[in-house]
Amino acid sequence: MAKAATKRRHVKAKYRSGLEDGIAVLLSKQQSKVRYEVLTVEWEDLSYRKYTPDFLLDNGIIIEAKGLFDSDDRRKHLKVQAQHPELDIRFVFSNSSAKLYKGSTTTYSQWCNKNNFMWSHRIIPQSWLEEQGECMKEMIIKFKGVRKI
Repeated sequence: MAKAATKRRHVKAKYRSGLEDGIAVLLSKQQSKVRYEVLTVEWEDLSYRKYTPDFLLDNGIIIEAKGLFDSDDRRKHLKVQAQHPELDIRFVFSNSSAKLYKGSTTTYSQWCNKNNFMWSHRIIPQSWLEEQGECMKEMIIKFKGVRKI
């Protein structure tokens, strides 16, 4: 007996991962509104670039949800941190004890500790949500250096 063909449909998800979806559910209960990818940060590497953080909390803290934390992401965040020290960027990892790469002894959380980034394992700590602060008025944070053409 032949199986009936099932029609596959593309599900247009609002978030890029299950981790981001879980964070959004938590934030919808804790904040006035969920701000997902509303902020753009300009930064410069070898060329002019833009970075769009995952979540912006009511108190101005930027949350970056990470499953895989590859070398390009790590390099980008070090550059953004150096060029925009006023931004409070924090990571929520799906597995904070994952190694940076195969054979590495350094975990995602150790990298964050070494480079002065706050991090959490799977959830946003309540203390982050309760911190005092103000949400950013500007949704585009301009690059402050001289752009190379």
